Amino acid sequence: MRSIALPATAVTGALLPQNLERLRRPLALAVIQKGRVATQMPGFADKLPDEALRAVADYIYSPPPKLPEWGMAEIEGSRVVHNDAAQLPARPVFKADPLNIFVVVETGDHHVTILDGDRFERLARFPSRFALHGGPKFSPDGRFVYFASRDGWVSKYDIWNLKMIAEVRAGINTRNLAASSDGRFIMVGNYLPHTLVALNAHDLRPIRVLAVKDDKGRTSRVSAVYDARPRKSFVAALKDIKEVWELTYDEHAPPVYQGLVHDFRLGEGVPVKGPFPPRRIVLDDYLDDFFFIPDYSALVGAARDGVKGQVVNLNVRRRIATVDLPGLPHLGSGISWSYQGRTVLATPNLREAVVSVIDLKDWKIIRQIPTLGPGFFMRSHEKTPYAWVDAFNSKHRDTMQLIDKRTLEVAHRITPEPGKTAAHVEFSRDGRYALVSIWDMDGALVVYDSRTLKEVKRIPMKRPSGKYNVHNKITLSAGTSH
Repeated sequence: MRSIALPATAVTGALLPQNLERLRRPLALAVIQKGRVATQMPGFADKLPDEALRAVADYIYSPPPKLPEWGMAEIEGSRVVHNDAAQLPARPVFKADPLNIFVVVETGDHHVTILDGDRFERLARFPSRFALHGGPKFSPDGRFVYFASRDGWVSKYDIWNLKMIAEVRAGINTRNLAASSDGRFIMVGNYLPHTLVALNAHDLRPIRVLAVKDDKGRTSRVSAVYDARPRKSFVAALKDIKEVWELTYDEHAPPVYQGLVHDFRLGEGVPVKGPFPPRRIVLDDYLDDFFFIPDYSALVGAARDGVKGQVVNLNVRRRIATVDLPGLPHLGSGISWSYQGRTVLATPNLREAVVSVIDLKDWKIIRQIPTLGPGFFMRSHEKTPYAWVDAFNSKHRDTMQLIDKRTLEVAHRITPEPGKTAAHVEFSRDGRYALVSIWDMDGALVVYDSRTLKEVKRIPMKRPSGKYNVHNKITLSAGTSH
């Protein structure tokens, strides 16, 4: 197994309220008092009185009078090149099937594991930037994987050579990234600043920073950005503006996509030329996250505090239907399959103990499947009859439920380790094995035979969260998120 080292900044982030959502104040105060093990953060309990320590904690949670800026110059200045991919072998240095590799994010100690999906052995483990967020994305051939961290760092890693290629800080608080289907571009969605950042996928050089604003100058955080492969475009959901943006990278797109675009920094309606012109779709409600229907002509989305899902047709550029969805559907984790001759979308719910199954032809709810508790992740594979869903937000968080895709009924329950959270299933390339994460510092990746449901192997890991199979991701498997 090989490993690499990243600079000390790999585990630090800007001390801004937007970057501290995952760090509660009592824990922050404890870190200020006692320091943090295996970092450069010392403790100050023996140097400052309690009142001063509390004042420091209050200060870092106070918003600055002016939002910090992070533009082209800052992005380019942050870029680090570790290796030249052109000088590395254009073939894997290992004997494992390169398309049956799993990339596993271990959030407990901020590391990534590269796992052989046949033998279930580590090929490499290396430190990541702080708090990777959103699923990593792959190049079309599966050789490179791209990560985005909560504090804005984008990293490019060569799976075939087990080496980090380059890194760049594309924002201060980043939501996620998308990789273009042609392998040329990376699009990064930021919470702070309110921007979309286009990068050259080859070396992570910045191409354009797009200020996310409406025609009245109101800015917005980007809550999600995904690649729409058949459309050769990126689609972004905006958290604070009732719009969806589509940004083409198709060189042969009609002029309406490639022509003059509005750069609102130059004033309302001032046309300027630039790559990735945003095609704006104005909505009646906010749209936080979404799921593409299989042909990518439309998306199904919902706002965090909304009561209905929205169906947005990307061709006619408007909402064409609403869906009655309870609670808070996690559409970014939705999956689809064929049920009784029709394509359905199934989505877990973050607030209610139910999985919603929607007919993608008439947008009606076919079934609300009761579960043990509100769930976060749902996964399946074309070669298994079951969809696996967790009960992440409930007292039954240690148990996975398997829904039979043929009957829409819960068929099995699996508890990998009583009392410890079980979540995020991913399948091997052939669908034979299902991998489940035990979200604990003394956690593990548990491998199941997807047919017999028997445990095959248990690999100790530090709070493994997501795991991503190269083949399933680059082929857009219906059982996993895209």
